[in-house]
Amino acid sequence: MDADRTVFSYSDTEAMRVALDAAGHGVRGANPLVGAAVRGADGTLAVGWHRGAGTPHAEVDALLRARSEGIDLTDSTLYVSLEPCNHTGRTGPCADLIADAGIPRVVYAYPDLHHTAAGGAERLRDLGVEVVGGLLADDAHALNARWFAAKAAHRPFVTLKLAQSLDGRIAAADGTSRWISSQESRDHVHALRARVDAILVGTGTAIADNPRLTARDEGGRERAEQPVPVVLGEREIPADSHLGRNPATLRLHTHDPAEAVRQLGAAGIEHLLVEGGAHVAGAFLAADLVDEIELYIAPLLLGEGLPAVRGLEVATLSDAYRFTPDFAGPEAPARLGPDVFLRLVPAPDPNRSDADPDCSASDQHPSERDTAD
Repeated sequence: MDADRTVFSYSDTEAMRVALDAAGHGVRGANPLVGAAVRGADGTLAVGWHRGAGTPHAEVDALLRARSEGIDLTDSTLYVSLEPCNHTGRTGPCADLIADAGIPRVVYAYPDLHHTAAGGAERLRDLGVEVVGGLLADDAHALNARWFAAKAAHRPFVTLKLAQSLDGRIAAADGTSRWISSQESRDHVHALRARVDAILVGTGTAIADNPRLTARDEGGRERAEQPVPVVLGEREIPADSHLGRNPATLRLHTHDPAEAVRQLGAAGIEHLLVEGGAHVAGAFLAADLVDEIELYIAPLLLGEGLPAVRGLEVATLSDAYRFTPDFAGPEAPARLGPDVFLRLVPAPDPNRSDADPDCSASDQHPSERDTAD
């Protein structure tokens, strides 16, 4: 270490807060937001986070950064906002990798309740690593509350996309809608489409708009990997339409969003993008199945146009569906050409708990109930 280099001495709690803050740099979807930090013996902190499906997990990212900064991993502590995983998916189990790196102590905030990934803490203990859990657990749960709720219900994480005018319209009174949003907004939507597993529209949108529901690059070319197109509803769609000709199109002959996400979860869909129309958006919102809203607002007024959402039946202000800005992830809020982009998540309901009862302190390892700095 350079003689003139100032190193801050992080406590356990302070280091975990850094890991939680880092988690917010990730993107919501099929995976939870996870951050990690490695604290060296001299107090040096190396920070990493998970950037989405198929990318290195937060622990791996932090370890790589720690090595690049010359931290001795065999005399360090790893802090991670979610219990390290114990399964092989697109990447290997983090528990084994941490032990192989020589990390002697791991502190995590919240247990991984995903049945295929759980067990990392016990695996680490079996490999001789000291493990402490439960530090800032409430903060860690709040960060991923909707992801935990989706996993507990065995359903996809659901993103609702809305592109609308200032007065909440998606089309003019005569039905014209191309283009309310800017090219920059449409490019942003295609980047979103590229990282979801499936895109859902109702039969009304499928028939009226004849969409492809594909993910395209900024040059308009279809990407190599495509989300599954899904059509919700009882009506048949034209056989010669884009979705009718696409053999990958999945038909869900129901109007019930809960049944739709049940079927999609069983089919292995982990991140669902709902694109329309207004009745479908309203049905998912009314069923409390929207985990985040990606909202694109164009600077125009349409008056008596078609509303972005229908069917919520809110009779009084106290019954309103409330959301709050989500500052996790990149570019929110952001300016996209003339448009404004917002990312919103459901406001916390004090009368509701998304926590899994199996993660109560009484079920934790004795060393996981609290931790001292």
